[in-house]
Amino acid sequence: MGKNDEAVSQKDIKKSRSFKQRLQYPTLDIRKLDKDASFCVESASSDDNDLTAADKRPRENDDDGNLDYHIGLVMEDRYEIVSTLGEGAFGRVVECIDRHRDLCVAVKIVKKFESYCKVARSEIAVLEEINSLDDDNRFACVRMLGWFRHRAHTCIVLELLGSSTFEFLRQNNFVPFSVEQIRHIAFQIFKAVSFLHRNKLTHTDLKPENILFVSGDSDSNQQMHKALRCLDVKIVDFGNATFDHQHHETLVSTRHYRAPEVILDLGWNQSCDVWSLGCVLMEYYLGRTLFPSHDCGEHLAMMQKVLGPIPPHLLKQTGKKHFVKNEHLNVDKANSSDDAIQKFCQPLRQYMRTDSDEEKQLFDLLGCMLDYDVSRRITLEEALWHPFFCTLRAQQ
Repeated sequence: MGKNDEAVSQKDIKKSRSFKQRLQYPTLDIRKLDKDASFCVESASSDDNDLTAADKRPRENDDDGNLDYHIGLVMEDRYEIVSTLGEGAFGRVVECIDRHRDLCVAVKIVKKFESYCKVARSEIAVLEEINSLDDDNRFACVRMLGWFRHRAHTCIVLELLGSSTFEFLRQNNFVPFSVEQIRHIAFQIFKAVSFLHRNKLTHTDLKPENILFVSGDSDSNQQMHKALRCLDVKIVDFGNATFDHQHHETLVSTRHYRAPEVILDLGWNQSCDVWSLGCVLMEYYLGRTLFPSHDCGEHLAMMQKVLGPIPPHLLKQTGKKHFVKNEHLNVDKANSSDDAIQKFCQPLRQYMRTDSDEEKQLFDLLGCMLDYDVSRRITLEEALWHPFFCTLRAQQ
């Protein structure tokens, strides 16, 4: 939590549903960004912008805007490429040895097209702002170490982290995280994103692929499942982050983590990050996506199956009238996928594996995060005082 958070006592906030009460926190000043570093939608709403598994082969003769490179290439007479870490719509991430500092770093090599370069300039501006506001590295946001241009490609130098939480789940056969692991990971993420929100910044693309473990060290247990040695995580990919004063694109977030107000075109604010994180925590708990849909109508129908009916006053405000019938969700739009909805979705509380106090607290928190109504949805500042995090607050 921020430097002024100590002034807020636990008694200022009532328990459970009373977390809806808004708190007032001091906000740090931020400098205005140059117009040239404004948000670009080229990759903001893409559902295929996730990092893929690392490809260790040298790259040759790419014609899709990616840099041609080989293992051993030295960029700027400084950064020697030693492996490929991942790739996505934006370009590729490689591991490099920084010869000046004798340090292993990650370098994000952005495609040479101007639209991607514009997104990279925006990400650089955001990461510079984060470095400035969090100069003692207290919050779990990836640190930018520098940037440069190489053969018309913008390259962002970042601290080297471990695998993403999604990749860990995948390698672990999608065995869910324990409630205690979820608590530790969530507490760090909530503090980091709360820090962003206090400084008028919305990430807009929070998902397991964009939450990385600081260290990749793990052990195997008797079931051959990986056991993490360290639960420290950091948030990455700020290319689509948007300041409050910037233009807000209509469509943000990757599909499965997209808030209902975005789908219904009601406008969005920082609370769309809260919804995304609610979906992320459920994915950690289940070992699979909460809303496994690739269609907007089906997605909304899945929400209703899990969370109950969408409030009529929200449906009345939407410009997407084909989703509405008699002031209710037009379920006919999802009839073709009704089997999938019945197979994958059930009321939220029915997902609970046990009746323990910690699971009750987790699902109470999730209910507050996955509220359709933005005016009622919990903020992350409030969420940090939820009873689910009581033991971690006591430790700190």
